[in-house]
Amino acid sequence: MSPEAPGRIVMHVDMDCFFAAVEEREDPSLKGRPVIIGADPKGGLGRGIVATCNYEARRYGLRSAMPISTAYRRCPKGVYLRPRFSLYSAASRAVMDILRASADVLEPAGIDEAYLDVSSRGSFAAARDLALDIQGRIRGEEKLSASAGVGPNKLIAKIASDHRKPGGITVVIPRRVAEFLGPKPVGALRGVGPKTKEHLEGMGYRTVAELLGASEERLTREFGKFGAFLWREARGIDDRPVDADWVQKSIGREHTFEADTGDLDEVHAALLSCVRRVHRDMAAEGHWCLTLTLKDSL
Repeated sequence: MSPEAPGRIVMHVDMDCFFAAVEEREDPSLKGRPVIIGADPKGGLGRGIVATCNYEARRYGLRSAMPISTAYRRCPKGVYLRPRFSLYSAASRAVMDILRASADVLEPAGIDEAYLDVSSRGSFAAARDLALDIQGRIRGEEKLSASAGVGPNKLIAKIASDHRKPGGITVVIPRRVAEFLGPKPVGALRGVGPKTKEHLEGMGYRTVAELLGASEERLTREFGKFGAFLWREARGIDDRPVDADWVQKSIGREHTFEADTGDLDEVHAALLSCVRRVHRDMAAEGHWCLTLTLKDSL
């Protein structure tokens, strides 16, 4: 089965360090400095988490969802800012308008990313030229950076957009799908979180190329229906359409501890991190919720 529907070309555009980049645009003095969006490490008495940070901050080992106290210890001279969701939402709308003008169909996938069906361009070379044009417009009109991936489906386009961050473009033509996916860690596949990744590595599958050696029967035996899904993902098969009417009905975040813990403060910090990340995404999209669900997997 081919990973490409006939004539199908999909692009995924992902903004680079979006929240921090918007803050840098608003205050050019921040450029080149570690910028951390999230809780106040001093006024909040060290409680809270990093919502996101720029690449300068990541050089200090900072990352999203890290406790703000840890971030401050590693990078005390960083610039710590509280999130301004109305500002990010306005920037997102402007970027989506640029993308919408370039796509046959546009499917926003979050405040800072979207899928574009660009099949009418007729070739992957033309789609790459379009990606360059989109990057130029976003940079020129919004003073922001974006990365883009182009492939025969949403799965490949999404993974490709992360391949040359920040500001890169990666095009994966159908006959290169296996070559592109093969060296990727299994965690790059959709739906493979820390627990599933650990399980797969325990079975001897660290890369997608190694996972190709697993039969569909074995994966189904280990993971149920998700095993059949994994078998298809490893082969680059993804039939999902780019859907302009797609609406996200739930937002979730998970945290996996590196080791078993009975430290209630650590558990509380992880739970608070998940809640705040969900709230951040909801607020940025202008959504509200009816139901809150807490899942505990032992």
